[in-house]
Amino acid sequence: MSADTNKESVEPSKDTGMEEVVSLCARRGFIFQSGEIYGGINGFWDYGPLGVELKNNLKSFWWQRMVRERPDVEGIDSAIITHPRTWEASGHVEHFSDPMVDCRACKKRFRADQLDEAPKCTETKGGVHDLTEPRDFNLMLSTQIGAHADAASTAYLRAETCGSIFTGYRRVREVARKKIPFGIAQIGKAFRNEINPRNFTFRSREFEQAELEFFCHPDQTDEWFEHWSEVRLAFHRDLGFGEGNLRTRSHGEDELAHYCKKAVDLEFLFPFGWQEIEGIHDRGSYDLTQHAEFSGKELSAMVEETKERFVPAVVETSVGVDRTALAILCAAYDEEELEGGDTRTVMRLSPIVAPLKAAVLPLSKKLAEPARKIAAELRRRWNVFYDDAGNIGRRYRRMDEAGTPFCVTYDFDSEEDHKVTVRERDAMSQERVPVEGLAAYLRERLEAHL
Repeated sequence: MSADTNKESVEPSKDTGMEEVVSLCARRGFIFQSGEIYGGINGFWDYGPLGVELKNNLKSFWWQRMVRERPDVEGIDSAIITHPRTWEASGHVEHFSDPMVDCRACKKRFRADQLDEAPKCTETKGGVHDLTEPRDFNLMLSTQIGAHADAASTAYLRAETCGSIFTGYRRVREVARKKIPFGIAQIGKAFRNEINPRNFTFRSREFEQAELEFFCHPDQTDEWFEHWSEVRLAFHRDLGFGEGNLRTRSHGEDELAHYCKKAVDLEFLFPFGWQEIEGIHDRGSYDLTQHAEFSGKELSAMVEETKERFVPAVVETSVGVDRTALAILCAAYDEEELEGGDTRTVMRLSPIVAPLKAAVLPLSKKLAEPARKIAAELRRRWNVFYDDAGNIGRRYRRMDEAGTPFCVTYDFDSEEDHKVTVRERDAMSQERVPVEGLAAYLRERLEAHL
């Protein structure tokens, strides 16, 4: 199989539902419910050995593309709890809410704008809910700082990571010696007190975002909006999302947030329908204007040639890390019929995000020593798994479900010819490769996707 084969976009299986994906995620250690032994806690999820590797690979790829490869972007890592005035200035305390209704019969709560997705009432004939009038429910999660639980000590877990980018804008610009235009990027946890978490990890109360706030002159906003829209679409294409499962959708005027002038969503076709995984927003000069007013600090910039002072506008790209990880898992899941009537489940993950890059499988436990040496050498470069338990076909199937691109088999002939058999996951093709050239062989094929 050629090195470019995996770069073809992976379309979602028409027969794949969320049940199959959720089952595999738990079975293979990608994702499972937090506090599972106590029955779990709604809206919170844990990433297992494979899941944390996939998620970290996704974040590393984003950071490489968005920060390290660009001279006009700097990175930060800010505190989850920031000054409460941050959220007053941003409008979250006033505006960040969803319409909520209660069922008087079954006592369950629902978002008023999503009642068509609500399950039937279990306490009324015909399953029709006896609903209260809609009321606003603020999604901010609050906490207390210090020993006294009074209003003065109330703070919020950040609802999005961009707030601290704006409050840190002046400091970052000074220490990094940046001129407008430039951006500040961050990956981090955010929290929202969702009324009704659902669809596995898609809508959770604790999640991760990867956000960029790009500061520019207001006259250049349209230019940079188009630039970042193209950059972010290309990023998702490189993850393997094709025309059939990724699209862009512009917001109508009635959909725009209070701070937003223009917005485009990148949507993925999940088993439960088209949903947003990233948003590109023209936030105008709203954020720095608000924070300058609430803090009393000067946040404007100046055009050196004309001495014109202006408040920078912001183009934002905000991707849900958990949502994108879920999209990757849904797109990769496949059930393939083999000759002889057998079926294999395979995760066709791009090597960019695959948790394991290779597995070393000695044909017999008698060959463990040289096989372990090969695994140890490869681990200096990649995350590599070693497995000598069970027959070789069963071990291949386990690696298929883990999404491992390559399996390296050390057999009895390897003792004589100093070669191993490399099996490629998707085509199941096999090639004999010299041990001394194995690392270079794998590097060429893995790095072809970067």
